[in-house]
Amino acid sequence: MEKENKKPVILVTNDDGISSKGIHELMELMTELGHVTVVAPDGPRSGQSCALTAGKPLRLNAKGKQSGCSLFTTDGTPTDCVKLSMHEIFKNNRPDLIVSGINHGSNAGISILYSGTMGAVLEGCVIGIPSIGFSFCSHLPDCDFTVCREVIRTVTTNVLEKGLPHGICLNVNIPDVPQIKGTKICHQTRGYWSDEYEKRIDPYGQAYYWLTGFFKNEEPNDPGTDEWALAHGYASVVPCLSDMTDYNYIPELAKRLNP
Repeated sequence: MEKENKKPVILVTNDDGISSKGIHELMELMTELGHVTVVAPDGPRSGQSCALTAGKPLRLNAKGKQSGCSLFTTDGTPTDCVKLSMHEIFKNNRPDLIVSGINHGSNAGISILYSGTMGAVLEGCVIGIPSIGFSFCSHLPDCDFTVCREVIRTVTTNVLEKGLPHGICLNVNIPDVPQIKGTKICHQTRGYWSDEYEKRIDPYGQAYYWLTGFFKNEEPNDPGTDEWALAHGYASVVPCLSDMTDYNYIPELAKRLNP
């Protein structure tokens, strides 16, 4: 049978861990579109970005099948999941698509720099596999992902049919609303996190800190941003580059440093 007549092979991963509701929702959706293998961390790995495990050996544990999908866990990061999958599971036949999520919580704006969900996606992008990250703007562990399904099906089907340019991946965020107004192609919101730690005192009088914070949106009224889209009931799709070079600035910097 010709390759084009075969169902695509899809790798599913995340940063919330194999037990999260989001990854099982994504796994079920992907089985409608292809042959699915799930390789996920054995526990939560949020905020890991593109981190790799270098100081200890990694384990890859087969967990059998669920709904026709092969399940594996690792004790590493989301990026480890992709790298180890390529080395061990897909060494002779790479997947046609990598999807990460569904993340419990938004990865819009600058959060892409910190996101383990998108760390896995960027790793897929670097090695030339079309890759998409899906996030839902609810942190509830048992949240209802129904509103996400049509967006995920539409974006995934489009990428499977038409692919993505080398070095480009997609960051898809879906608002927690009863009904989505539509999907907007956006750019990443310019902003940063402030007041990021809450200081507390333990029973022994020693200070400790919880990561918290507030996102400072520097362009709240720009309808072209992902944060604006989400705030107004739209799903946002941001095309992201794995190459972080600012090519437009090279000539000016060259003049400054090499006059």
